[in-house]
Amino acid sequence: MSEEPGNQTPDTPDVSETELRGKSVDELRELAKEHEVSGGSGMKKDELAQALAETLQGLASGEGGGAGGGGEDADDVGPGPDGGHVRTGPDTSRSLKYSQEVTSPDDEPERAGRSLVTTSHEVIKQWAEDRGGRPATVEGTEHDDHLGVLRLDFGDQDDRLTPVTWDEWFETFDARRLNFIYQEERKDGKQSNFFRLESPDREDG
Repeated sequence: MSEEPGNQTPDTPDVSETELRGKSVDELRELAKEHEVSGGSGMKKDELAQALAETLQGLASGEGGGAGGGGEDADDVGPGPDGGHVRTGPDTSRSLKYSQEVTSPDDEPERAGRSLVTTSHEVIKQWAEDRGGRPATVEGTEHDDHLGVLRLDFGDQDDRLTPVTWDEWFETFDARRLNFIYQEERKDGKQSNFFRLESPDREDG
């Protein structure tokens, strides 16, 4: 079983969780910063390794979609084409299965530190902007006229991030059938910036 060659993960797309556990915490945090994992600074080594493994597998298998949908005004986003509901497929991760589904900004986490998941444009945009986040993509990962790896820029002075509009970000998010896994608060009740994007679809070439 081979993966599509055009994945947007320039480094270690096929790294296993075992290999990741062999890296230092600093190396794992650097990888977390480069890819789709935010909030890595607050994770333990095992949590970082698991989150990175799932993220890299998702990027290697599910980031190669084309454009489609979209068209919403950036200041008036709605729930998106799936009504905020989770997208499932053959590569659905364990972490998604144990996350609380959120379909509206009115939905509350069951408890502090709860892992949440949504596809709602409104929920994602509000969550990001509450934390000063802006839509972005990783420079050098684009292909043809499609955006590359999606990120949220929280002002960390990462010059590899290229700003994009919310319309462009959500168009790509929906075309790739991604889920947005995130936290509102950490277990200690403090605001969390943790999020991860993942695709439940495995594309075989």
